[in-house]
Amino acid sequence: MTAPYIDKVDIEARKRALKVFREKFKVILDQIMRGENPTLVLPKRTLSNTIYDETRKLLLLGPEKLRRSFFDLHEAKKFMQTLLMARIIYEALERDEYPTIRDLYYRGKHTIVFYDERGKPHEENTWDEQRESDAVIRDIEVFTGLLREEMLILSKEKGKVVGNMRIRSGNDIIDLSKMGHGAYAIEPTPDLIEFIDVDAEFVLVVEKDAVFQQLHRIGFWRKYKAILITSAGQPDRATRRFVRRLNEELKLPVYILTDADPYGWYIYSVFKIGSITLSYESERLATPQARFLGVSMTDIFGYGNKKAYLTEAERKNFIIKAKEADIKRAYELMNYKWFQTPKWKTEINIFLKKKSKLEIEALAGKGLKFLAFKYIPEKIETGDWIE
Repeated sequence: MTAPYIDKVDIEARKRALKVFREKFKVILDQIMRGENPTLVLPKRTLSNTIYDETRKLLLLGPEKLRRSFFDLHEAKKFMQTLLMARIIYEALERDEYPTIRDLYYRGKHTIVFYDERGKPHEENTWDEQRESDAVIRDIEVFTGLLREEMLILSKEKGKVVGNMRIRSGNDIIDLSKMGHGAYAIEPTPDLIEFIDVDAEFVLVVEKDAVFQQLHRIGFWRKYKAILITSAGQPDRATRRFVRRLNEELKLPVYILTDADPYGWYIYSVFKIGSITLSYESERLATPQARFLGVSMTDIFGYGNKKAYLTEAERKNFIIKAKEADIKRAYELMNYKWFQTPKWKTEINIFLKKKSKLEIEALAGKGLKFLAFKYIPEKIETGDWIE
């Protein structure tokens, strides 16, 4: 029996997920009924099976498959883990529950006792660490084609948003322009959010939460009709999906603002083309039209006819010497196809030559009004971004 507080959107999401589970896992039941070796066939989630689609500008899983059979000694445990986790998720959906990935780890964590041909007992844990159960959840996502968020599995809220728009979340309508000095925490199930109305011209995603707060307080999003979002570092899945929906459904251009270093640039690429770890979800999480607004090396040092935003004295005060880890990461980025465009080669080469980096806060140190009312709007207006 459905609890009275469960809203209609959640109920429909549960019905869809349960239907997919029944259809996808019926193949196992059919194999058993035919007396066959129960076998799951799913795409390989490996680096070697991850490809960059240059036309669609997305990281995707390749064609390689793996077979997980019950009677294969090398795959039997993984087969058991997959079916166990699928059962736990299915039961949670039926019971109107909202498990976290940590809950799922504990629900499935137990010891199995079995006996060998001599009658000697042996013990085997279903899994020992959460990384094992997390990997199984990802396999189920690949097998079913469902995001874990579509299975109503929750995770910690990380991203925040503010702007002139109203959304429906559950049974409530929330005005994102009336958050006071705070912001709306992007919920773990962003596909269940309904966009009611929006009065905005673009989306600005800011890597740093502190800079997001500064731009919010100074009224940047009101002045420039923006939806302002922070990923608070590496973006979580909910934030990436929310940004994708704003771009895809509302046709709002997306600009990304990060630190001028290889880690900030990679955060941009995760928003744009997806992550290697979650390449199987890129088609729904990544935003191929996203634009890198800055901070760029050419903003700091200038290049060709482009004038630097910082004076020589400001550079001495604001730039930070790159560490060995930064330099190593830069060389890694150079090997990724999506960083091999002329503009990105220029950025990375300047970084390696100068061995210097700069945080977004340094531009705020030049004056918050400079960052909010000159640097960001000027770069958008002049088209000074990287795609």
